[in-house]
Amino acid sequence: MALLITDECINCDVCEPECPNDAISQGDTVYVIDPNKCTECVGHYDTPQCVEVCPVDCIPKDPAHVESRVELQVKYERLMAAKKG
Repeated sequence: MALLITDECINCDVCEPECPNDAISQGDTVYVIDPNKCTECVGHYDTPQCVEVCPVDCIPKDPAHVESRVELQVKYERLMAAKKG
């Protein structure tokens, strides 16, 4: 699954720089996660780094983007190949 930032976000700015896939950006009112780039840090870390640093616990799994660990790994590999260009 990709992750999702809820309305409880306080815009503290700590999650965005932690994302190794650049999936987090400032939205209209709170930060948002691009589900096409979010791998829950699979391929980079053992746990999602945004969840680790969030002081208000507002980053759950996104039920609209259900993915297995294998699918997240494939997404990670695709993203890394695109970066190499």
